[in-house]
Amino acid sequence: MSDRFELFLTCPKGLEGLLIEEAVGLGLEEAREHTSAVRGMADMETAYRLCLWSRLANRVLLVLKRFPMKDAEDLYHGVLDVDWQDHMLADGTLAVEFSGHGSGIDNTHFGALKVKDAIVDKLRTPTGERPSIDKLNPDLRIHLRLDRGEAILSLDLSGHSLHQRGYRLQQGAAPLKENLAAAILIRAGWPRIAAEGGALADPMCGVGTFLVEAGMIAADMAPNLRRQQWGFTAWLGHVPALWKKLHEEATARAAAGLAKPPLWIRGYEADPRLIQPGRNNVERAGLSEWIKIYQGEVATFEPRPDQNQKGLVICNPPYGERLGDEASLLYLYQNLGERLRQACLNWEAAVFTGAPDLGKRMGIRSHKQYSFWNGALPCKLLLIKVLPDQFVTGERRSPEQRQAEREQAAYDQTPEVPQERQYNKNGNPIKPAPSPAPVVEQARLSEGGQMFANRLQKNLKSLSKWAKREGVECYRVYDADMPEYSMAIDLYHDWVHVQEYVAPKSIDPEKASARLFDALAAIPQALNIDKSRVVIKRRERQSGTKQYERQSAQGKFTEVNEGGVKLLVNLTDYLDTGLFLDHRPMRLRIQKEAAGKRFLNLFCYTATASVHAAKGGARSTTSVDLSKTYLDWARRNLSLNGFSDKNRLEQGDVMAWLEASCDEYDLIFIDPPTFSNSKRMEGVFDVQRDHVQLLDLAMARLAPGGVLYFSNNFRKFQLEDNLGERYAVEEITAKTIDPDFARNGKIHRAWKIMSR
Repeated sequence: MSDRFELFLTCPKGLEGLLIEEAVGLGLEEAREHTSAVRGMADMETAYRLCLWSRLANRVLLVLKRFPMKDAEDLYHGVLDVDWQDHMLADGTLAVEFSGHGSGIDNTHFGALKVKDAIVDKLRTPTGERPSIDKLNPDLRIHLRLDRGEAILSLDLSGHSLHQRGYRLQQGAAPLKENLAAAILIRAGWPRIAAEGGALADPMCGVGTFLVEAGMIAADMAPNLRRQQWGFTAWLGHVPALWKKLHEEATARAAAGLAKPPLWIRGYEADPRLIQPGRNNVERAGLSEWIKIYQGEVATFEPRPDQNQKGLVICNPPYGERLGDEASLLYLYQNLGERLRQACLNWEAAVFTGAPDLGKRMGIRSHKQYSFWNGALPCKLLLIKVLPDQFVTGERRSPEQRQAEREQAAYDQTPEVPQERQYNKNGNPIKPAPSPAPVVEQARLSEGGQMFANRLQKNLKSLSKWAKREGVECYRVYDADMPEYSMAIDLYHDWVHVQEYVAPKSIDPEKASARLFDALAAIPQALNIDKSRVVIKRRERQSGTKQYERQSAQGKFTEVNEGGVKLLVNLTDYLDTGLFLDHRPMRLRIQKEAAGKRFLNLFCYTATASVHAAKGGARSTTSVDLSKTYLDWARRNLSLNGFSDKNRLEQGDVMAWLEASCDEYDLIFIDPPTFSNSKRMEGVFDVQRDHVQLLDLAMARLAPGGVLYFSNNFRKFQLEDNLGERYAVEEITAKTIDPDFARNGKIHRAWKIMSR
């Protein structure tokens, strides 16, 4: 075999530039960059060194042969011509990977099969011995890449991908591959910072991938030093003595590195379930003396290394995949920006994110950005120097102001010089005045965000006076007043419930997302509500079973007050909260009219109207709904107010229940859904189609002199004209709309119906 080989080093997309620098430093010659790969020439020692020391490569492929290929027969004979007896035993194990297409091969499985057949046929002995297939741990892993009519046949020296260092047996929900984490650290300048004795902190460390990769770089540990199995271990061309020499050198370098005073490397993770797995990973990597992991929230993050040393803050915040993640993620990024400004002045920071729009919301400027790929997801690495003039504030400051701030920051970092103690006229020492706490300005809102905040504040100023006067604790403060900010915002005491109306397909999704982030940034400031108390959901046209789908499963109920009763709302788990705010006037009307009456609540939902009726002195209440979940909620609402007695809850299809009922009621309230197709009922309920039958059945249960209130939220609803011929029908919509819904007169329609 030749003393020099052609090598292909594969890597994640976007790491080619870094990999070529690393590979040349490790001895690769004639290096050239390709998509997701680097190609060059090397001797066997360099090939081994690349396997051991490359922090960025996925695989080290040693090219056995290149040959032109027109069809499958060319492929078979090209592979067959290789002297495979120089590479593996006849009874060895084999795995083949094939990439590319063309030359009559459009199926990679077929291509791999042809390669395997050629190798097996070459090595088959007269007694029938032949290599077998082992896809997990073969003696030899062969790779053939088809590129524009040329076949490149290679031996995989690495075996399993080099990003699998062996220390990370436990991982979080969205882990970074180890070689991508190393690339981010290198781009962030960690090798320079570590050489200067700097510190490193990760406020969202997960299971510690950044921490371990940083520790290995700082301690001069070969990333694959602890790997037991290699692609060359059973290769007949393997040179064990040469490999042993390189491995012993790497072991000595790691021992020398770990003998140095350890750098301050710390990780903080909010999820307690990840703390021990992270610590286990650190221990397996042999870095327990260098790296510590603690439980901690981003909102309280503050690195505190010894001797006031500075360093690098690095993190990979979540990007968001579920509807409703936007609010929590926006505030997470804002918290991160605030902590950098408040606790990390003069540090460097690196934020790796698949949501660059969120990165812009940190309120602090990046001085450099790099593009990466995390699998198929395009990502950005934002590099930040945490200096006062990097802060994004509400005002544009002059160069003189920035210079003054820099001088003040430099002054703040100088050691304090003891001053001569001063005394007052009584001879007592005068205590020096405490230094004022640094003023950290909130992140500046965009122009659109500021306009949105102004509208919110205007609405709040007007409605809060009405709410205070009327004793209203939960009300709508905004309902798509500005068309480009299409959402409904409700206050539930000291919580904010945001429902984003899904944008039409004609709206650019990026613009819609940017406006949502503008609005979410403005809401806490405009309403003076803590960011942790903002809940967002997305409201779109509901069909099929989607109307019943849960949004979350937190099971957290909040108690609110309305008209002297206590009600439970759930702001997180369902699209609706358990309390329809627009029906507040109707519930209060029922409370006033219920004294001594038998009250029937159809499609009762969480039975809030029944609670009001009981509060108003109803003789009895009956509440009917098909959902067991809502009836359980209703039971809790009644119990919370001491109304468990004489208040009946019935589970069933309302139409069928009415047909079977014989009881009379003095006061009936019906607020049906626009449609329902629950599995528990036959057919589908459609309010426009079925409301006449529904009202006729309900009016048959109405006692003489009784009143039935009917309402619904279907925007295009039309009450059947002939109902007015049989009953006394009065539309009372305007009387059931409070000021907080006055901007949306179509939120519902309501009628008062009595017998003639």
